[in-house]
Amino acid sequence: MSTVPNQSSEGYPAAFCYQVNGSCPRTVHPLGVQLAIYLACAVGMLIIVLGNLFVVFSVSYFKVLHTPTNFLLLSLALADMLLGLLVLPFSTIRSVESCWFFGDLLCRLHTYLDTLFCLTSILHLCFISIDRHCAICEPLIYPSKFTVRVALRYILAGWGVPAAYTAFFLYTNVVESGLSQWLQEMPCVGRCQLLFNKFWGWLNFPVFFFPCLIMISLYVKIFIVATRQAQQISTLSKTLAGAVKLERKAAKTLGIAVGIYLLCWLPFTIDTLIDSLLNFITPPLVFDIFIWFAYFNSACNPIIYVFSYRWFRKALKLILSWEIFSLRTATVDLYQE
Repeated sequence: MSTVPNQSSEGYPAAFCYQVNGSCPRTVHPLGVQLAIYLACAVGMLIIVLGNLFVVFSVSYFKVLHTPTNFLLLSLALADMLLGLLVLPFSTIRSVESCWFFGDLLCRLHTYLDTLFCLTSILHLCFISIDRHCAICEPLIYPSKFTVRVALRYILAGWGVPAAYTAFFLYTNVVESGLSQWLQEMPCVGRCQLLFNKFWGWLNFPVFFFPCLIMISLYVKIFIVATRQAQQISTLSKTLAGAVKLERKAAKTLGIAVGIYLLCWLPFTIDTLIDSLLNFITPPLVFDIFIWFAYFNSACNPIIYVFSYRWFRKALKLILSWEIFSLRTATVDLYQE
């Protein structure tokens, strides 16, 4: 679409996105407010991209980190990093300007990537929960049961299932032709909200809820088993006791990550379900707040790792001090005290 925002007689932007009939209303913020929002979003995107880039590079570069669990963390960080790199710049402009200026093709691609990366994150967290459950509850068979090959299969499923699921609804005519009674007509020109039908609201809730239910159930069992192990740990050998403590700490850290994920995404998911029941009553500003609160989760995991993982802090120090250019750095034991 080649039209441009309408202008008033004084030269200020009118409160519409385009010079066409049926254009969406546009929220015009004072220049200072706009700059402040853009700056805040830019800082957030920088934290998301750089933080997750450090995770991806650390796990890829340091050989001691080439474990099944860490490969899952790498793939999760890659999804979060791509969200910050490819999706959030456009989401920022849409939220600040309250209009979509990039055409229908990019709107569909933006929605596809947004949904893909978010669903990929929740599936990876679910798979990591399965990994931690096996490590804590079945420690003797864990090394042979959860191998790198198994982790790679989980990663393939974690990307492939969301990619196929999202493409099915966005790039086929199933919604338009088969579910027309569920559709909410696009109210105006200048929005990028393709998933605005009641069916999608009902479908997204179980897509979010069931993986979360699995994660919560697994972590409850992990907590029970870890508590029992803590009571028995004095009878174990020093080496075995140290390994058990490391596994319990990893499970606790990833449990915190899952909890923060739930807090960040639950408001948006519940709002989507309520909107499908009450004919999309959520004001655009409130919707933007919910979705940016969900986006904020992508910045949380690297921050959690900094405070929880000694190996991540050591890797970060080596990267920032440029010691990675030494040929021996890749083989450094980051777990050594």
